[in-house]
Amino acid sequence: MRPLPEADPGTPDLRSPSRYLRWTARRQARALTIGITLATLWWLAQALVPTAIGRGIDAIRLKDTEALLTWGAVLLGLGATQAVCGVMRHRYAFFNWLAAAYRTVQLTTRQSTRLGATLSKKMSTGEVVSVGNSDIAYIGSAMDILLRGSGAVVAIVAVTVILIATSPVLGLLVLIGIPLMLAALGPLLKPLHKRQHVHRELQGDLATRATDIVAGLRVLRGIGGEQVFAGLYREESQRVRAAGVKVATVESYLEGAQLLLPGILIATVTGLGAAFALGGTITPGQLVAFYGSAVFLIAPMRTLTEAADSLTKGHVAARRVIRILSIEPEVGGGTGTSEGGELVDAASGVAVRPGVLTAVAASTPEEAIAIAERLGRYTDGDVTFGGVPLADLPLPEVRRRILVSDNNARLFAGRLRDELDVRGGADGEAVRLALHAACAEDIVEALPGGLDAHVAESGREFSGGQQQRLRLARAVLTDPEVLILVEPTSAVDAHSEARIAERLAKARSGRTTLVCSTSPLVLDRTDHVIYVDGGAVAAEGSHRDLLTRVPAYRAAVTRGED
Repeated sequence: MRPLPEADPGTPDLRSPSRYLRWTARRQARALTIGITLATLWWLAQALVPTAIGRGIDAIRLKDTEALLTWGAVLLGLGATQAVCGVMRHRYAFFNWLAAAYRTVQLTTRQSTRLGATLSKKMSTGEVVSVGNSDIAYIGSAMDILLRGSGAVVAIVAVTVILIATSPVLGLLVLIGIPLMLAALGPLLKPLHKRQHVHRELQGDLATRATDIVAGLRVLRGIGGEQVFAGLYREESQRVRAAGVKVATVESYLEGAQLLLPGILIATVTGLGAAFALGGTITPGQLVAFYGSAVFLIAPMRTLTEAADSLTKGHVAARRVIRILSIEPEVGGGTGTSEGGELVDAASGVAVRPGVLTAVAASTPEEAIAIAERLGRYTDGDVTFGGVPLADLPLPEVRRRILVSDNNARLFAGRLRDELDVRGGADGEAVRLALHAACAEDIVEALPGGLDAHVAESGREFSGGQQQRLRLARAVLTDPEVLILVEPTSAVDAHSEARIAERLAKARSGRTTLVCSTSPLVLDRTDHVIYVDGGAVAAEGSHRDLLTRVPAYRAAVTRGED
């Protein structure tokens, strides 16, 4: 078997959930074929056991020692076949489960990386988490069940042929009874499919609610809203529970039906068989074989029901997966090149000069954020870089050369040194200088392991100001050609803010840097300030110059205070 995961998961068929599942099956066709063959042999070995036992009983009745030994050897061979094929079938079933699950993980991860900020705008966190938590497993189970399901069909056909050859009446009874039982189960599958879909959607919504509450717990406690949101969570969780009960109700009916219906068929076949045996139409051995075969049919029948359930869940899961995989990024890239230079946003008139520490002070924070997102190509816009449209450059190149760091940036779990040096290769001196520029040395010194300390998910052990300084250190250490910082000091005290502004200017000396801020402490240490009002440049100059000649600027950066 091949190692997992594969280097290239391939290009999926996203036209429908069924096509996605078929594409997945084709990608692992060899493993599925081998697994189905093993499962078929495993089922057939079980299906032939009642016949071998019946023939052995007839041999005993006829006192035919040679026939008894022959059928005993056949029975031994069938047992050995079951053992070997059963072990190998299970291995291939697990491999196929993992192959499908890993492939879906690779595709969704690759798509999430490709989409970037677009994903969070198009889908809620809960929906994405739900795909990772359960939908991937359901798709794996849909591939797994194909092995036993296909073998079960062959086993049912084989048993039916044996029964017809022995007694046409009993064989035809089984042949007609099995499709009728499957048809009786059919009406339960559609409502099951519908209720599972509703349940999955509600689970995604509940996961989103939980994520929001955990992320904003500090704020909720501060404003006294903890109990209100806890109540909302309880209400939504009860809706999820009720939806789960509805799914379980249909599943319980399905479970009961797949026991009751084969039981009726077995009782009918056994009763007729006993009557035929008493009448001399069939032998006692054949009666035992009929009974054993009828009892055996319960297992493949249950497998077919399980297959219907697993494929239904896989179909629901595939719909959610292709929903993610079908999202297109808001922005794309071209194949052009740029030597770098002035970064210009035509919509606002903001021009970031190369090698200069520039500041954008906007009348509202939203205006500054919109400009930063256009300059970093996180939203589409008429932006040029050295005279070349930014849209013409490959997106990976834009990301490498222009870094936008805002307060939504995350600290990831792992060793602190690795979380700061995200590109790898920075030496200790470079890390020290970046921490110094962000006034974050004290944070590292307070940690038991220093730079080797483990950072929890989202850096939750740090305060808001500490997280902000560590994010700034990471951005400085990355050392991009163009660094765009959005309110990098909004959560720190005035003393630290003044030191950060001074040190940032030295750390980025000769490098193109844009700071979006209305802090006078930051603005006073920049080379050039651009005041934006109403989404367009209203004035430019030094901070002190703008304070004296632009009243609107003075009001924006001093909050009306003298």
